[in-house]
Amino acid sequence: MAARMPVVFVSHGAPDALLKALDTVACWREIGRSIPNPAAILAVSAHWQAQQPTLSHSGAPPTLHDFAGFDPALYRLRYPAPGAPALAERAASLLESAGIAAKLHPDRGLDHGAWVPLSAMFPQAHLPVTQLSLTRQGPAAHLALGRALAPLREEGVLILASGSITHNFDWLDFPAAADQPPHPRALQFAEWAGSHLETGNVAALLDYRHGPYGAESHPSEEHVLPLFVALGAGNGEPAERHNPAFTYGGLAMDAYVWRG
Repeated sequence: MAARMPVVFVSHGAPDALLKALDTVACWREIGRSIPNPAAILAVSAHWQAQQPTLSHSGAPPTLHDFAGFDPALYRLRYPAPGAPALAERAASLLESAGIAAKLHPDRGLDHGAWVPLSAMFPQAHLPVTQLSLTRQGPAAHLALGRALAPLREEGVLILASGSITHNFDWLDFPAAADQPPHPRALQFAEWAGSHLETGNVAALLDYRHGPYGAESHPSEEHVLPLFVALGAGNGEPAERHNPAFTYGGLAMDAYVWRG
């Protein structure tokens, strides 16, 4: 019988997190070591949006280098995990049963929101992975997505949601030293979000744009939407917070685990 799996949300930061955000990489590794071995992984990344929920049906999803201007070493990295087409079909069925129309994509690969944290959590790349898109709807719709997918936890599936607690490019300081204090508005929003995630305050989180600097933390919503998928799959239970150092001054790298 498969072990019941937790749900994990990570802030994936900039694409070069594997090379530069060593505190965050250590956090991801520790989370990977702390959970039961999954039968498969359903990844939800901020970097894939579609008109309706769409799942990769690929048996061998390619590593997508969906960014430009970074260290050439980053483009040589690969995450050759096997695909999980059966899981994609199962997830689509769960969504359909909840009244949410879903599609399968024949060959979608893993974007950096998925493969960057997975490279630290499960470096052997031996676990089957499928990726689920976001939609162009808001937090409540993504909370419903997560709730519909929650039964996968009982089937040994790790739901890994990857986005960012803060994502305002105007707050980034690329030459920032590792010990530089974070942008005060990013810090304030991250602490506010953390307090509500640790107590399972779903209503406050759904209204995050009225929290302190909520709208400024997310000028567009795609990087916060995976958090709501995780929150839904975690059944709104209190989450365990991990808060490695900010990167580039303005990117909160918080991760959350729902183990209930």
